[in-house]
Amino acid sequence: MTEPGTVERRLDMNDQSSVIVLGDGAGREYPCGTMRAVFKADGPETADRYSISEWWLERGSQGPGEHRHEANDDAFYVLSGTATFILDGDVVTAGPGSFVRVPPTVSHDYRNDTDEPVRLLNIYVPGGFEQEMPAIVAWFADHASS
Repeated sequence: MTEPGTVERRLDMNDQSSVIVLGDGAGREYPCGTMRAVFKADGPETADRYSISEWWLERGSQGPGEHRHEANDDAFYVLSGTATFILDGDVVTAGPGSFVRVPPTVSHDYRNDTDEPVRLLNIYVPGGFEQEMPAIVAWFADHASS
């Protein structure tokens, strides 16, 4: 038996029938300023049907900025901390165990208004979002506050 948090097994990341087992924090990591994303399953692994990622927001993180997806559901499950979601202008506070589904075309953002870190599980359907991550990482790096 392997200790929790030490496993990373991808039998074949280009084969959607392969089993994926990842330990805590494992996956493809993308630093985004005061946020960090770790993608667990996406792209060829899921035939772009969905992507699953974890997002960490440092205390006071302003999040990604308001945006919308034209053809994708964006679902969030709060694993720890308390996140603030802005959904078509409505402000919603979501603590551990809360679920937020954002349907296509709904303007949304999320942030951390607390002094504690926030950890979110994100499910994006259909997938493909991860293809944008290198450009998103570059944008955050270019706009980092000094």
